[in-house]
Amino acid sequence: MKAAVVPEVKARWELREVPTPKAGPGQVLIRVHACGVCHNDLWVSQGVFPFPPLDPVVVGHEAAGEVVEVGPGVTTRRAGDRVGTTWVQSTCGRCEYCRLNLPLTGQSGMNCPESVMSGLTVQGGHAEYVAVSAESTVLLPDAVPYEVAAPMLCAGYTAWSALRAADPEPHERVAVLGIGGLGHLALQFSHAGGFETVAITRSPDKHRLARTLGADHVVADGEQLRAAGGADVVLVTGTSYRTAGETLQGLRPHGRIVLAAIDPVNSFTIPPGSPFWAQRQQVIGATHNGLDRLTEALGLVASGAVTPLIETFPKERVAEALDRVDRGEARFRAVVSYA
Repeated sequence: MKAAVVPEVKARWELREVPTPKAGPGQVLIRVHACGVCHNDLWVSQGVFPFPPLDPVVVGHEAAGEVVEVGPGVTTRRAGDRVGTTWVQSTCGRCEYCRLNLPLTGQSGMNCPESVMSGLTVQGGHAEYVAVSAESTVLLPDAVPYEVAAPMLCAGYTAWSALRAADPEPHERVAVLGIGGLGHLALQFSHAGGFETVAITRSPDKHRLARTLGADHVVADGEQLRAAGGADVVLVTGTSYRTAGETLQGLRPHGRIVLAAIDPVNSFTIPPGSPFWAQRQQVIGATHNGLDRLTEALGLVASGAVTPLIETFPKERVAEALDRVDRGEARFRAVVSYA
């Protein structure tokens, strides 16, 4: 098969012929139709995250496609099923964290020291075929094309999980910091939920689009958010925790700020002098909070309430797709076709 191989740290991805995997026990083999490019894929290939000890290195955890082979012991999936894959495939089931029995592909997978993770501990989905744990897949709604489903498998999954983790009340106001791969979906999720929604972006060229996606107001920073009346929930979907800390200026009493993206450089800090402690505010971490959340997010796409904005690339142009993500030019999620 052909796969997008990362030859070494900081090297351009190359489309190469590599062995086609087989479906092992508990696994399914998926004919990948589309795979999204996550910023984490970029960081892995640049060495920001530990470079995978794989041969060859194939990253990617937003693969959508068709099951073509079912491994021994699998009863929940059949050949012909339209499925999506997730980042965490399985865990050890026995460590201290796994014993809490939290959602498999949510916090449990991120905290288990022996978790199986696509593109990190096993080969990922930027290939024509990928073998994954059957229990880590979701059935895709018939109304959602593969290339639209792909970004929902991480970006959409994360954005919806963040909103659900904040648990906003019907009367509360939701702000989304960073209108990118996650943020453009978080805006739509908030709007679909009926919440008054604020977009926080320093990019003037995104103002009109943010309103189209469901923002009732657009501001540049935490100071402007406060001047506009503040927000009960701030969803941090950008990769700067320093900017996230500044938005606390506009967080209302009893408000929640949800860290849904990764800053590989800076830690999140509460600015000195902040009244955070006196206002019963909360900082919440959110990631892939269970496959039921992913199913809910895909359902909103199938209903037409949410639409990922994507740029599609044939597999022969996978390096170009990564370059656009690296430069912040993708609007808003790059998706590579492997069909």
